[in-house]
Amino acid sequence: MSNNGVDFNKTVGHDAGTQPVAWNRRDLLTYAVSIGVGPKDLDYAYERESGFRAFPTYPVVLGLKGTSQDTTVFSEMVSSRSAVPGFPSLDLNTIVHGEQSIEMHAPIPVISGEGWKLEKRICGVHDRPNGLIMETEVRLISPVGRNHATMIGSSFYRGGSQGTGFSKSITTKPPTPKAPSREPDFVLSEKTTLQQAMLYRLSGDYNPIHIDGGLGEKVGLGGTILHGLCSYGFAARAVLKSVDKNDGIPANTTGDKTRFELEAFAVRFTSPVKPGDELETKVWLLGEKDGKKEIAFEQFVKNTGKKSLGAGYARVVKVANEDVARFAKL
Repeated sequence: MSNNGVDFNKTVGHDAGTQPVAWNRRDLLTYAVSIGVGPKDLDYAYERESGFRAFPTYPVVLGLKGTSQDTTVFSEMVSSRSAVPGFPSLDLNTIVHGEQSIEMHAPIPVISGEGWKLEKRICGVHDRPNGLIMETEVRLISPVGRNHATMIGSSFYRGGSQGTGFSKSITTKPPTPKAPSREPDFVLSEKTTLQQAMLYRLSGDYNPIHIDGGLGEKVGLGGTILHGLCSYGFAARAVLKSVDKNDGIPANTTGDKTRFELEAFAVRFTSPVKPGDELETKVWLLGEKDGKKEIAFEQFVKNTGKKSLGAGYARVVKVANEDVARFAKL
């Protein structure tokens, strides 16, 4: 299929290359605080705790952070997307995040050192009447070649439809369960701050629509919006709290012998969030399989009732505290 040089069969499967990445303790602290980690959850927020570790969704920021310890230019960080074979050149300001998943295969150290990289490939394209979706698979690879995380994200180009009806994916994503009709097993409501997007962008996503209200108005978003991946982090915290009320709280103050770790986490971004909105995450425990708990969740903007995250799926596994402590020393 071809349409003015558009050929999505060339796009799907395209090797998008590798990108060096790096992080340190300060990066982990910044990310944790930016997704709402509080003063009791010191295993994520205090580098001197014996259980200090990366919050498990941290790797999703690395594609826009790279190795930089300074600010970056968003358009330059995503410019490679316009050079994909068979894919049209579209206005990067029309991009919104559609879906995001992460599967953790191994923990990451609190300081990366050199030699870590992201391996990327285009794994799907869906040409819809209201826009164009590109799916990208990203693997976080250690200096010795071990895959620590697989992330699949979709970018939705508003108004980018090519009218082809093309739809193809070549990878398997986590399940997208419907929330049960019964009442949720756990609910966590947290109010974001007016500075939430300003703080989250310090983790590496410097897209100006999250700080420049004029641009947000121009592209039809009604001003600045919160990063979808910030809401994502709030929801991940709620999921972990649903199975362990002491998640993030140092074991020496709780006496806990075990912790739950996030193994898979996936969502669909359904509507924008404004800085200052209150986020309500509803969690349903679906059952246990092979010693792992499976979970469905949704997130709502409490002051409007709009769903901000849908089709949420998570899988958690129980680990011993001594293993958690060892993660920090990798």
